[in-house]
Amino acid sequence: MVKIERSFPAPASLESEAKKVSGSYEQPDVVSRLRKDFHDKCYICELKNLQDPQVEHLLPHKNGKYPERKFDWNNLFWSCSHCNGIKNQKKYDDGIIDCCKNDPELMMTFKLKDGKTEISAKDEHNSMAVRTALLIYESFNLLNTGMRTYKSAMRYNELTKEMNLLYDNLEAYRKNPDSRYIQRKLKALLRRESAFAAFKRNYIRDNCKEFPQLQSCLLYTSDAADE
Repeated sequence: MVKIERSFPAPASLESEAKKVSGSYEQPDVVSRLRKDFHDKCYICELKNLQDPQVEHLLPHKNGKYPERKFDWNNLFWSCSHCNGIKNQKKYDDGIIDCCKNDPELMMTFKLKDGKTEISAKDEHNSMAVRTALLIYESFNLLNTGMRTYKSAMRYNELTKEMNLLYDNLEAYRKNPDSRYIQRKLKALLRRESAFAAFKRNYIRDNCKEFPQLQSCLLYTSDAADE
């Protein structure tokens, strides 16, 4: 999970749909805007180019029990069905980190270590960060149904591929640090827009002494400059 810059004003259809008895928060203008704002990746697991995207509510509207949440642009997020289903557990009803308002990378660590995903809150007393870390962990590890076992494994495998791509390019960078081509590839891999960006960026932070020149790739200003 990384920081997302939500665009404004809200899609026009939300206001008109909210006035209808059976209004929809999934009109084309909402879907296209969320897909663009969230770089077509699930805001929870960071799987990119989703085949099963869903418009997810950060705070659940509980089938209309909280109508003010249903059409609130600030409460709509781009998610995969796998993560949306996991987040539908009651333990997440009190909310997770709003990545459009807060920077998850300042609040959590994301690691792939010894074949396992490790997502932790930096402050164990921050209940919001603790819940969010657990949710992301479950998106890669929850095995309580056949489909979740398959989908969790698929996300873990895609994460592993992306991390191996980072490792390969870092090895090439060690051998030829002046290569502009390798520098561009690493910069693209470390952009927030990329798949599983939080894990890759965390790895560079953890190895800042070995890769001091790459720390600038983690700055938001550099991300924005490449838009």
